[in-house]
Amino acid sequence: MNKIFSFLFFIFSVSISFAQKDSLQIGDRYADDQIYASISYAQFFKQPTAISKSGFSFGVSTGFIKDIILNKQGTISFAIGVGYGYDYFNHNLKVEEINNSTVFSESLNLNSNIFTSHNLEFPLEFRWRTSSAVKYDFWRIYTGVKFLYNFSNKFRFEDNGTQFSYKNVSAYNNFQYGLTFSAGYDVINLHVFYNLTPIFKNATINTESIDTSILKFGLIFYIL
Repeated sequence: MNKIFSFLFFIFSVSISFAQKDSLQIGDRYADDQIYASISYAQFFKQPTAISKSGFSFGVSTGFIKDIILNKQGTISFAIGVGYGYDYFNHNLKVEEINNSTVFSESLNLNSNIFTSHNLEFPLEFRWRTSSAVKYDFWRIYTGVKFLYNFSNKFRFEDNGTQFSYKNVSAYNNFQYGLTFSAGYDVINLHVFYNLTPIFKNATINTESIDTSILKFGLIFYIL
């Protein structure tokens, strides 16, 4: 946990160093280096037929993203960033790690079944906006791809009063990526993440492939 707070403090410090635009004049070349933070409602999709949709689930993320402007006005740019993301899923797939092998089954009669993950995020975006060097409130449309590296995952459930917990299961796909889309005005914007990779590798249940992936939609906040 201390490492996470240290990372967030680093992001904040870097953003303060790069995000100053007070001395710019209209027509000056500039870039919008930013802190981003998002909160999303999340769902599994492409679930096996034996597994129902996940319950209430969410994801949060934060990080720093830097502009590489493509025109003098600064209205079009490419951006690259780094951040941290946390996902919490209330789901219906029973996941166990037995003898260094991940075993999947239906979560029948389980009192709770929770999956959590911690990821490093590497967003790449193509950006269009109506900003200027001295205009801080503007419309934006950002689209791109986000790469994820999972450094911790945990599956835990309660079965007949007994708690089970499995950390960093072997079948988990640590490297993932998906499409992103953000649009809105000023600080608050709508945000969608559509994962293109399944969260498990070579996984099956009842001879059916488990191609479960993640869809998120919510709000993202950009702070100069």
